[in-house]
Amino acid sequence: MDQPWINHLPKDVPAEINVEQYSSLVDMFETAVAKYEDQPAFINMGATLTYRKLEERSRAFAAYLQNELKLEKGDRVALMMPNLLQYPIALFGVLRAGMVVVNVNPLYTPRELKHQLIDSGAKAIVVVSNFARTLEEVVDQTPIKSVIITRLGDQLSAPKRTLVNFVVKYIKKLVPKYDLPHALSMRDTLSRGRRMQYIKPEVTNDDLAFLQYTGGTTGVSKGAMLTHGNIVANVLQADGAYSPALDDGSEFVVTALPLYHIFALTVNCLLFLHKGSQNLLITNPRDIPGFVAELKKYPFTALTGVNTLFNALVNSEDFAQLDFSGLKLSIGGGMAVQKAVADKWQALTKTRLLEGYGLTEASPLLTCCPYNLAGYNGSIGFPAPSTLIQIRDDNGNVLAQGEKGELFGKGPQVMKGYWQRPEETAKVIDTDGWLATGDIGYMDEKGFFYIVDRKKDMILVSGFNVFPNEVEEVVAMHPKVIEVAAVGVPNEASGELVKVFVVTKDKSLTAEGIIKHCRIHLTGYKVPKLVEFRDELPKTNVGKILRRELRDEVKHA
Repeated sequence: MDQPWINHLPKDVPAEINVEQYSSLVDMFETAVAKYEDQPAFINMGATLTYRKLEERSRAFAAYLQNELKLEKGDRVALMMPNLLQYPIALFGVLRAGMVVVNVNPLYTPRELKHQLIDSGAKAIVVVSNFARTLEEVVDQTPIKSVIITRLGDQLSAPKRTLVNFVVKYIKKLVPKYDLPHALSMRDTLSRGRRMQYIKPEVTNDDLAFLQYTGGTTGVSKGAMLTHGNIVANVLQADGAYSPALDDGSEFVVTALPLYHIFALTVNCLLFLHKGSQNLLITNPRDIPGFVAELKKYPFTALTGVNTLFNALVNSEDFAQLDFSGLKLSIGGGMAVQKAVADKWQALTKTRLLEGYGLTEASPLLTCCPYNLAGYNGSIGFPAPSTLIQIRDDNGNVLAQGEKGELFGKGPQVMKGYWQRPEETAKVIDTDGWLATGDIGYMDEKGFFYIVDRKKDMILVSGFNVFPNEVEEVVAMHPKVIEVAAVGVPNEASGELVKVFVVTKDKSLTAEGIIKHCRIHLTGYKVPKLVEFRDELPKTNVGKILRRELRDEVKHA
């Protein structure tokens, strides 16, 4: 396929990046903290962490991991927390120690957490006390040797820290009782780590930086192996696409999406650190009044989110009263941005809501809308710098402009593969390094790409992947269920909802019973919202349930 988008790129957006600019994420981090040392790096609950303090505390954490816990280069360390100052401290501490970050959704159920810890082989975990009860239930069945606990307010100043931790535990009762007798305090690890020698390991772009879990197209959640080079490349690709709209050392980005999600991790945390920006971490973005109250305090210049978040904001009367005069860049990712939401956003804030497209296996960005796009055009934009995109038919033939087929991507951001799953890797990355996205799309005459459908069975709920196999496995655990199929149903608020079709052996089983059962074993966004009972499910002649037939049925209902 030719590359017509090259002729339509803004003149100050490069077609290629220099992948050798940094030798690793550690190199990128050290460059940023040296250049911007006394500027604010992260802000949360009114507390500010400067680049200098971030360097000092992440170095102390790295030293503790090396000296006290005796962890070695390449060992996996799990991080299980929402957006707090503790997250970047732990994140960069793990990376600077030459170890591998395993991001964990703190809302995981014990079953989900157990799988990820066993699969990754993580030896240590940093967890917020609010979720320690979940860890307690499974920790003895995992390879975890060291548990480090932090409380929500632990990086705040002394009086506020005491107050926040007291209110969270005793007034709001958000910390269920737990028993982890050998757990360490993160505050203690930082205090002791300051007195230990940090030995900088040799880390290169070929080394593994993250095991970022995703379901791929089938089966259980798998760890995408993202190297330092993959992530550095994607940071520089995002920088190439968006930096003409941004100034080094003076931006203020709002991070409402969780940093354990690959989009916020790469774009919010790492791109804006590279740019020397201030980063406002929102711990609970679902609290829209509280979120807007935080926004009112700061002169923000960039904001990222998913369609559901932007939709909630444009429908908030308080949000409409904010000063948007400094806002330069609004980026939507994780799920499709809807035209109605984009139009309302532009009318209200006078900035375009730009859509990016990617997937965990691509670190995640594959395409970006140009920063100077006039307005919403329904596309996912052009390929990111140093990225190639092809549209292929089912036989692997590259299709011409305007023809619809599966979108494939290739570039330095494409993962090394799935952790300890070479067969699964071979299904999505061909011998020439092209990544099959599972999404159906096409390219127009100007080189803009569009997504029209999903080839794979994955369900996308508010930017989070839900994999039918996992939902079906949980529903099938119910003693009254014979067969089950899970599909995505279009939904204006969240993009899609999970619907299950159930064949039961007992007519007394209700939809409420299925949903209640699922809540025990699945994170909230994975729990089915719709349940339909059937006498039988459509199948192939070899007995495989035809999810696509059910999906088409729902779509045309």
